[in-house]
Amino acid sequence: MALSVIGAGKWGEALFNAFKIDNKVKITSRTKRKIEGFVNLDEALKSEYLVISVATQSLKEFLKKIDLKNKKILVASKGIDKENFKFINEIYEEYVSKENLAYIGGPSFAKEVMEKKPTALVIASYNISLAKKFSEFFPDFIKTYISKDVMGVEVAGAYKNVIAIASGICEGLNLGNNAKASLLARGLVEMDRFSSVFGGERETILGLAGSGDLFLTANSVLSRNYRVGLGLAKGKKLDIILDELGEVAEGVWTSEAIYKLSKKFSIYTPIADEVYHILNGKDINKSLRDLLK
Repeated sequence: MALSVIGAGKWGEALFNAFKIDNKVKITSRTKRKIEGFVNLDEALKSEYLVISVATQSLKEFLKKIDLKNKKILVASKGIDKENFKFINEIYEEYVSKENLAYIGGPSFAKEVMEKKPTALVIASYNISLAKKFSEFFPDFIKTYISKDVMGVEVAGAYKNVIAIASGICEGLNLGNNAKASLLARGLVEMDRFSSVFGGERETILGLAGSGDLFLTANSVLSRNYRVGLGLAKGKKLDIILDELGEVAEGVWTSEAIYKLSKKFSIYTPIADEVYHILNGKDINKSLRDLLK
């Protein structure tokens, strides 16, 4: 079947390479790339099935400019909009029927997908038939699970990036394995607490989209958010860290959204709170003491 990938960052390109094994696939992005199968946006939009991998903070402006009526969309972005604190599905549903939307979750470094290493993902949608249809595009080395829990997958994909920053700080400060294990366990509890307020299911948080993606993102230098934490622990300024990354670290923006939402809905989120405060200049050792209290 023919489909198009919109967004040729590392994740978009990795998905494109996976999909083209068994399908006719086109890819496009804001900046022209030397990728076989690269086309302009108008050509990409001729496909009925679209996989959109656009950075969360650019999403609203992107969606305003294109017509996605009658398109079937697999969303490959994670995060929360930092301007209005909306989840990705809330942003998309302003422009597309929720019956035409599906979302990817789960532990999936782009580099390993490019290398065709075994990967398992969750496809969440209010329309199970659509989720199953998108699962047919994936090659044999990617196992897909189908879920109705769109909010759980959305929250997990956003929240794990914030905990990954905390984990990078923990590693950078050489606090030890006990501390990191405790941080991730409590981070998972915190993620579940936050998710439940918005209708997410605990099974999702304990599965691939939650614990799976958290354990991956919070334990490897392949994770941009983890590297942000490592840099902060070394005393680097945030703008320098982000400049060195050269890529988007969604957890930086998501931390503010989670902090504001947790205050609005009275959700206890001590780890995310401290990440937000550190990103805004709080002394890391003071944050550590406050968490231990």
